[in-house]
Amino acid sequence: MKGRNWKRWLAVISAMALWAAPALWAHCDTLDGPVVAAARAALDKGDVTPVLKWIQPGQEAEVRAAFERTLVVRAKGQEERELADMYFFETLVRLHRAGEGAPYTGLKPAGADPGPFVAGADRALEGGSVDALVKLLVDQAAAGVRERFAVALERRKHADESVATGREYVERYVEFVHFVERLGGALAGPAGHHEGAETVAPPGAPAAPACGHLD
Repeated sequence: MKGRNWKRWLAVISAMALWAAPALWAHCDTLDGPVVAAARAALDKGDVTPVLKWIQPGQEAEVRAAFERTLVVRAKGQEERELADMYFFETLVRLHRAGEGAPYTGLKPAGADPGPFVAGADRALEGGSVDALVKLLVDQAAAGVRERFAVALERRKHADESVATGREYVERYVEFVHFVERLGGALAGPAGHHEGAETVAPPGAPAAPACGHLD
């Protein structure tokens, strides 16, 4: 894939990486997620800089203040250190989620499954190749279109038999067309992070904002 086609697939990746199930929501608010990892590194170094990329400019003063308070308290002992660290993790993740426009419901335990798309995005960045992720997303997109098409086509055959069957067809028609429309919107051009990118959900999976991995 080259040129314009490659850019279009990057747009698809941006939108379709949000397909994962609810576990995706927890990717940035787990204790082994990338935001907390940055926080641990910052505390170990005594330098707040590693976490600043995870927040918005207007949140920086609050994060810096929380960081300084944490450093003071964690120096008093092991128990105080653990409590202070958790306070900083909570503050940082809460602000990061707010910057994404996503709800914050507390830190989640380590080991949560972020879903295949977020995990695939992380592996792509770590390995330096996006090929496997592109294939995963393209396969999922094709499967989603084919499934909805097949159902809508079958309902269409019986659409005029009764009002009930006609409504069943319309319901499946709308689902099929909207799915294709959202995919087409992603293909039309890349959108910035959290700037109008629509999410596209596979069968049974709600759309959700994602947090990718940053070094």
